[in-house]
Amino acid sequence: MVTEKKEIPSSSQFRDSKAELPDEKRLEELESQYDPEMNFRPVAPWLQQAITWALVGLGFYHFYTAGFGIPREQWHKGIHLAAVLGLIFLCFELRRSSNRKSKKNIKILIGGVPIWDWIFAFLALVAALYVPVTFTGLSWPIPMQEMNFRIGSPNQTDIIFGTILILISLEAVRRAMGTVLPIVVICFILYALFGYLSPVQVLLIPPASWSDLVNHLYLTTEGLYGVPVKVISSIVFHFVLFGVVAQRMGLGQFFIELAQVVAGRLSGGPAKVSVISSSLFGTISGSSIANTVTTGSLTIPAMKRVGYPGHFAGAVEAASSTGGQITPPIMGAAAFLMVEFLEIQYTTIILAAATPAVMHYIAVLAMVHFEAKRLGLKGLPAEEVPRFKDVIKRGWHTAVPLVILIYVLFSGYTPYLAAFWGISSALAIGWPLFAAGAGILACLATVLDIVVLKFDPVTFGLFGTALAIGFTRWKQRLDRQSLTAAFAMGSKYALAVGAAGAAVGIVVGVITLTGVTFRLGFMVTQGALETVDALSALTASLPADLIGDSTDRPALFSVGSATLFISLLFIAISCVLMGAGLPTTALYIMLQAIATPALGNLGVPPLAAHLFVLYYGVLADLTPPVCVSAYAAGGIAGANPFKTGTTAFRLGNAKVMVPFVFVYAPTMLIVIDDFDLVEYLSVVISCAAGIILLGAALTGYLAAPLSIGWRIILAFGAIMMVAPSDGSNWIALAALVPVAGQQLFEIKIKDQVQKKVGRSI
Repeated sequence: MVTEKKEIPSSSQFRDSKAELPDEKRLEELESQYDPEMNFRPVAPWLQQAITWALVGLGFYHFYTAGFGIPREQWHKGIHLAAVLGLIFLCFELRRSSNRKSKKNIKILIGGVPIWDWIFAFLALVAALYVPVTFTGLSWPIPMQEMNFRIGSPNQTDIIFGTILILISLEAVRRAMGTVLPIVVICFILYALFGYLSPVQVLLIPPASWSDLVNHLYLTTEGLYGVPVKVISSIVFHFVLFGVVAQRMGLGQFFIELAQVVAGRLSGGPAKVSVISSSLFGTISGSSIANTVTTGSLTIPAMKRVGYPGHFAGAVEAASSTGGQITPPIMGAAAFLMVEFLEIQYTTIILAAATPAVMHYIAVLAMVHFEAKRLGLKGLPAEEVPRFKDVIKRGWHTAVPLVILIYVLFSGYTPYLAAFWGISSALAIGWPLFAAGAGILACLATVLDIVVLKFDPVTFGLFGTALAIGFTRWKQRLDRQSLTAAFAMGSKYALAVGAAGAAVGIVVGVITLTGVTFRLGFMVTQGALETVDALSALTASLPADLIGDSTDRPALFSVGSATLFISLLFIAISCVLMGAGLPTTALYIMLQAIATPALGNLGVPPLAAHLFVLYYGVLADLTPPVCVSAYAAGGIAGANPFKTGTTAFRLGNAKVMVPFVFVYAPTMLIVIDDFDLVEYLSVVISCAAGIILLGAALTGYLAAPLSIGWRIILAFGAIMMVAPSDGSNWIALAALVPVAGQQLFEIKIKDQVQKKVGRSI
């Protein structure tokens, strides 16, 4: 299905009451152009309609189960996996480069889809549902014992269907996400089968047969039906759906207009609007591509219009949008997986991630400001900035679903129930008649004891308030087509991440089968110790009280401190390198298995270790050569994508340093046992100041231009200030005093020149 290419919205839309997002069709075009996970194949109209309704059905299934109870776990995960894998083979082509001409060589097409893809979709459906269907045993058509008697001794049918689902999952994730993740998964499978031949002693494992591997990956809850698929099917899907529904009913538009009010008139206004709107949009969307396309289609042209170079405008949007995966309350899928791995409340992760997320946006805002000052850029004209009163009047109601979602989350209920009430409230405001009808049926079914709606009086009262708001805004209600489009789009976003969940489930299964977690963790720690030994000669001449030893408290260059720092460095580099081709979720699952035991042995709290891996996994989205967010932003800006990516990486400098800060000073995460407010404020203020000054050093402008020498001194002082230590703060102060003197001198010279020019005129 070929769609006509349209021009990116002009920045003239950036004005009061007219700052409207591009139509949803245009946003879908942009996403499919830059996001491989949304690049669906063109099919016949009847099949397109069928796929759309299948996606809508998948969305409503997850919405229903979130509020009325998830069925037996095996059935829920089986239905989710069958639908996701089956739809992928209908929606994604065998090769991304294939086109209509190549299809002329295919003899059998059904609705524009080759016959083998229909076969793959059918096999995915059967293999995924085989486990729940046979869970309690079968007497016909094939006699089958219940699952408890088959685990450990799978029969031939189990092995056949397990093999099919493993292969189908690998092909599905290859089509949806590319070749890197399947290659990594295959390497893990080969290790499970042939690891007993490893020449590296620490990686030697007992031999395992293919039937042993299939048994572990297919019949247990450690592989394909493990934690990744469980979390994605019962939590991630629902929050993705909430983000799309909330955006369709106007919350994204409200965020952009609020950002315009706050920052539109400031120096370099559109860039600051981009940062603020992307941070707000990130609270409802964990997708960096969706964030980039939605807000960037408006902010990037406006940034270029006021004078920012194209690559910088795209980089600002990319750096801001990737922060969505670390911005509470709705973070990326990895944050929900963290709940399962650490067995903690999601609200704990929200509180822990809040301060580091603020540090990221402070860094981007600082560099945007200094760049505007360096270029002498102004803000938007007053007539293009909406009035606060008008913005609130137009869009306050769209924030109600987000408030309700946060309330339910912090009331101690499950995340998926919070998502259910958030979606329900969004439906009540945007589509009140549908929500009212569904609510009446739900209450009637609850009274008749057909289902049980999980609610407390306050939550139900909030939903009633949302419904009343929807009816009072009857003229602004949305139509049925927009509702089905929202649910279809929410399911589209979930297809690729669902396939990734199955693939990384295989990785988790291999890890639990082989125990490679602790082996790799040992290798990281051992490599760090060997590096410390190699560097010990450099510190041999330093004073003993500075070096420290194993019996004293850790000092700046003690073995323990150096080992921890180098281990963190190794893990950070691994995250960035592996993240060049892996989605954040898959990267997090694999590297947390390495980082958790390694950093745990060095005394790092588990939550800090997991967040460390997550932050560097997100940073990979900005790291060339594979930086999809930067490519999307560069495409919208008409700039070189590689240059956009390198600039975005520079803008995201806080993501490089802040993880080290909360590892050394866990108080930044707030939720630690011995939290101290004074220590927290000291760490946060010092870190924020250092990040701002580092932004000035990287930009080359503070209060006046900075030469390369002064930039190096300022960068050193800024990094010392970011480091959570009183000693490093004194070093920072010593470095920053001469920089301050230089800046005052430059300002004085500039004032004298301006006075002379004024007198001559």
